[in-house]
Amino acid sequence: MTADPEQDEKAARLRAVLGARSIVLVGMMGAGKSSVGKRLARRLALPFADADTEIEQAAGMTIPEIFALHGEPAFRDGEKKVIARLLEAGPMVLATGGGAYMNAETRAAIARHGICVWLKAELDVLLRRVRRRDDRPLLKNGDPESTLARLIDLRYPAYAEADVTVVSHDVPQDVMVDTVIEALGRHLHVPGPGDEM
Repeated sequence: MTADPEQDEKAARLRAVLGARSIVLVGMMGAGKSSVGKRLARRLALPFADADTEIEQAAGMTIPEIFALHGEPAFRDGEKKVIARLLEAGPMVLATGGGAYMNAETRAAIARHGICVWLKAELDVLLRRVRRRDDRPLLKNGDPESTLARLIDLRYPAYAEADVTVVSHDVPQDVMVDTVIEALGRHLHVPGPGDEM
């Protein structure tokens, strides 16, 4: 709930139209999937899940440890299974890891059970954000800028298959949540205040 009754009404109407579907956030590391996702879930009175956190709990180790001990293919296999399980669990806001949407089976599962939102961010925005943390296994090579640029080239065509695209830029998180709710409302043809449901 917010101090703005109109925003609360939009959230309630969106929640009703979603039914049993989840909202699945995809995008690059640093796009804001977890931080926006938590606030979006609160606003919509839905559970929130972060796929990376769920993977770590299932594996009993951190993602950097999984990468180091088992390699990226084993991580991606576990990621696919965890996301499928979460999507079966019913409506929620789900933040996925940056590479999750590259898997065709995961894209199909998201399409079956949810609405996919791509938080699209420019390279400079991502760089500023990822430099604040040092727990990103794919950026351990010493040249995060060229790694991110390569990942953008590789991943953005797949992300473009998302149902909704919202540009992630440096504004307060609650403004991003409002923007995501507006975009979802347009995509799902959610009636506005005063319209009949």
